[in-house]
Amino acid sequence: MATQPDKRPQLGQASVELVAIVPFVVLVGAVVWQLALAGHTAWLTANAARAAARADTVGRDPAAAARSTLPLSMEKDLEVRRLREGGVRVSVRVPLLLRRWHAPVRVAATSSLGREK
Repeated sequence: MATQPDKRPQLGQASVELVAIVPFVVLVGAVVWQLALAGHTAWLTANAARAAARADTVGRDPAAAARSTLPLSMEKDLEVRRLREGGVRVSVRVPLLLRRWHAPVRVAATSSLGREK
């Protein structure tokens, strides 16, 4: 009669594997969320550049127009420049998942509405 191997050494193996993979899953989730924040920032920056260009075209303050389209958390790092060839360039710092750290990356967008000076 053959004896079956003891299955006791494998008790809890699934729990150990789960605990080992949880930090990796959290890291991947944080990276994906940070990429989503960067994409959303690029979209908001392009919208702010269009608003600034429209304001500049009608003689209003482009910085105020760009600021009005951004959330409060992004207004602090906003940079607006009028371009010599016409148009406006808006630059915003990409927010980080952890708000205490400052991102070294900026996103910029340019809009001119086809008007040249």
